Amino acid sequence: MTAVLDFWYALGRNPLALHALAVGLLASVACGLVGTLVVTRRITYVAGGISHSLLAGLGLAQWLRVMHHWNWVQPLHGALAAAMLSVLIIGWVTLRGREREDTAIGAVWAIGMAIGFIFIHITDGAKQDLMSYLFGNILLVSSGQIWLIALLDIMIIATVILCHPELQAVCFDEEFARLRGMRVELWHMLLLVLTALTVVLLVTVVGIVLVIALLTLPAAIAGRLSRSLAQMMVLSIVVCALCTVVGLTIHYRPNLPPGPTIILVAGFLYALAMLIPPRTWGKTLPRGD
Repeated sequence: MTAVLDFWYALGRNPLALHALAVGLLASVACGLVGTLVVTRRITYVAGGISHSLLAGLGLAQWLRVMHHWNWVQPLHGALAAAMLSVLIIGWVTLRGREREDTAIGAVWAIGMAIGFIFIHITDGAKQDLMSYLFGNILLVSSGQIWLIALLDIMIIATVILCHPELQAVCFDEEFARLRGMRVELWHMLLLVLTALTVVLLVTVVGIVLVIALLTLPAAIAGRLSRSLAQMMVLSIVVCALCTVVGLTIHYRPNLPPGPTIILVAGFLYALAMLIPPRTWGKTLPRGD
């Protein structure tokens, strides 16, 4: 029992442990809200496509820093540029080019990673730094990164509150939203931008793999236990926070990597959730009934 509580004893003595817990809880808010929209809209592949395409931006930023001494270029700048470009490509191809969304996402995923690996190959000393973004290290977050994620949470919460009816309509019934005169393309792009911003800020902290897991698994669990979109969002945040807290608690004594430990906790809870019959949401929900 004492070994299990070691992480909590360390909170008062180790600022890194406190920072890890803080960023984990803050990330749970962003992942719970955006993950609910992504899972409900059935575009979970978007999170994977955008996050892996970031490798191109990260590689370019590192290449400019190392080979051309552009020290003012930070990995976050490259990641943000790559994410926004990916969103524009995915949105334009699916909405204007009439191409299947999964095809566009797959292309962005593969091409982004290919470009990233090329930059890694031609940049001396970049491999170690860039590969760390795959799994990240939640124990090495800074106070500045914590504030960035807190600002992201505020922006996402405000967007969800102000645009809840529109986002719900687009996620559940796109055709019905069109009949109501809504600009479906605009709201779809807003959802992609929210997903991209969440992925960018969290990838630089916890890594690509953990972001994908936290965006999808808690929301999928919450979806089986909820009767409304709002209820699913709240429950998704709670499940995400639970996975983070339990994962950090378990990893500390055996010195396991925190990111994969959190993912395994989320996977275990998802397996348990599969044993529970899903609740029915009702077909009239998107119409506000």
